[in-house]
Amino acid sequence: MKLLQLYEDVCVLPDQDLVQENANVDGKSPLGKLARLSSEVSKELSQTYLMSERSKQAVTDNFLYVHDADYYITGSTTCCQIPLGQLLKDGFHTGHGTIRSPKDIRSAMALASIILQANQNMQHGGQAFPMFDVDLAPYVEKTYERQLSRLQSLPVDWEETQLETLAEEETISATYQACEAFIHNANSMHSRGGGQVPFVSINYGTDTSKWGRILIRELLRATERGLGNGETPIFPIQIFKVKEGINFREDDPNVDLFREACRVTGKRLFPNFSFIDAPFNAAYYDGTHASEVAYMGCRTRVMGNRHGEETSIGRGNLSFSTLNLVKMALVSESLSDFYSILNRYVDIGIEQLVERFEYQCTRRAEEFRFLYTQGVWRGSEQLHIHDEVRDVLKQGTLSLGFIGLAETLKVLTGGTHAESREAERLGLDIVTHLANRMRAAAETYDLNFSLLATPAEGLSGKFVTRDQETFGMIEGVTNRAFYTNSFHVPVYQSVSIREKIRIEAPYHALCDAGHISYVEVDGSLAHNAEAVESIVRLMRQHDIGYGSINHPVDRCGNCGLEGLIDDACPTCGEDTNIERIRRITGYLVGTMDRWNTAKREEERARVKHDAHSIRR
Repeated sequence: MKLLQLYEDVCVLPDQDLVQENANVDGKSPLGKLARLSSEVSKELSQTYLMSERSKQAVTDNFLYVHDADYYITGSTTCCQIPLGQLLKDGFHTGHGTIRSPKDIRSAMALASIILQANQNMQHGGQAFPMFDVDLAPYVEKTYERQLSRLQSLPVDWEETQLETLAEEETISATYQACEAFIHNANSMHSRGGGQVPFVSINYGTDTSKWGRILIRELLRATERGLGNGETPIFPIQIFKVKEGINFREDDPNVDLFREACRVTGKRLFPNFSFIDAPFNAAYYDGTHASEVAYMGCRTRVMGNRHGEETSIGRGNLSFSTLNLVKMALVSESLSDFYSILNRYVDIGIEQLVERFEYQCTRRAEEFRFLYTQGVWRGSEQLHIHDEVRDVLKQGTLSLGFIGLAETLKVLTGGTHAESREAERLGLDIVTHLANRMRAAAETYDLNFSLLATPAEGLSGKFVTRDQETFGMIEGVTNRAFYTNSFHVPVYQSVSIREKIRIEAPYHALCDAGHISYVEVDGSLAHNAEAVESIVRLMRQHDIGYGSINHPVDRCGNCGLEGLIDDACPTCGEDTNIERIRRITGYLVGTMDRWNTAKREEERARVKHDAHSIRR
């Protein structure tokens, strides 16, 4: 991009797609603009000096997209499931002094925020805690012990049961305040030069101890209450881990918390739900918390490991790139030709991931001090600050993703996988082929290659915009502003909830690097927790790995009315100060801007595609 054009697109007349590529970045702020300017220049440097000609040509020809290419030249990795319990127990160093182990839940959760903020500057993707409840439960107990000790020191003749009751009540209050503060921090703290809110995810739901249960309950209560004026929190992305024997059956010890999670998601869209009993997750489960699958909010999943323990903890994705399946279908002359083209670009995608990996391996621990000197990344405690990071990076994943399966099937068969059994079978064949290619690459390179159901975000529009220039507007393929995300049933096709889950479920087992299925409903679920629970149970029945339930969450900033608001608030008539929360690739975005006609029509189509009764 020429510098003058870049300046105009970012600073003079901002290009919305360019300045708002990530929903958790304020691209119109001064530091946001600076980040976009440096991002575009960094991409050019990476393409010029670090990518092979084959990789560059595949990107130029719109067959391949390299995610986070602006960070390529820094050698950073994507994301990490941070071992919170270990850091809190041992203390840590952020570069400006040592932080000692906390003594109560309020300090522990404050330090959890600091850990997220510190590690975000080491990586270019999300930060997550894989066992939020398990890791924080000891500090709820410490809080109880301190409260009990304080009460015992008072010159009052307490009964023992009175002491214990009062100490527990004060512990619950302190835990709620800590959870509330953590949620506020997640939505207000800035990092990466001040232009971005950290992409924060937390996994929880399986701690059955008294203290873990208190933590889960108060976290859900704080989530339901919302932010200062009752706004729905964008972060943290919350993922409730569902496990039979722990929280799913009627006699499970945490089934009450599972039901509470369903109720809260009906109002706040979080938590999402992951399923430890899905066969591809259960294969790793040995009864310990460390063996429970943990997801990034966007969908990223890391479990299999050729170079160490098979766990999510202390590991993450190194980098990922995405294939444009739709263009491959558009330029192919037959199904066999499509597979030939697909194989060519899978080869290039694998080569590009290895190229980037080799460059990442040349970086030294001192460049990412918090990540590699504080025990955040698994195995990094073995490194000296001047060591290259190759030996520990091998525990991360390299992922190739795909986008637009629905439109690809439309080109190849005349219908999507929601429209014909032929297309449904072919879709599974294509993605199975991709999964097999990743397994073969893992054997060839002895690296953790995996297949990703790409979280499209801005990419779904980038691919199609360029393909429209080449192929024009093709009905059902390029005639919309986006390609359908990964393997999803298109949002504009009306299918029942049950059918959507049935169609998408098999892809979860194939996409081992990450997956998600959404269920869209066209009305509020704030008072229908039973409907939410029935959908979650349906997901479990079909072996979904990770799922969420989408429904419109609108709030009038003038009178506080919550529900689906179309043009104006039906109570007070306000038509500008309307907060609308919607989900993108697993996390939420909000706007206080006037909802223009085009956006409103697009949203209507999106939320009404699955307008069938929830009971179906």
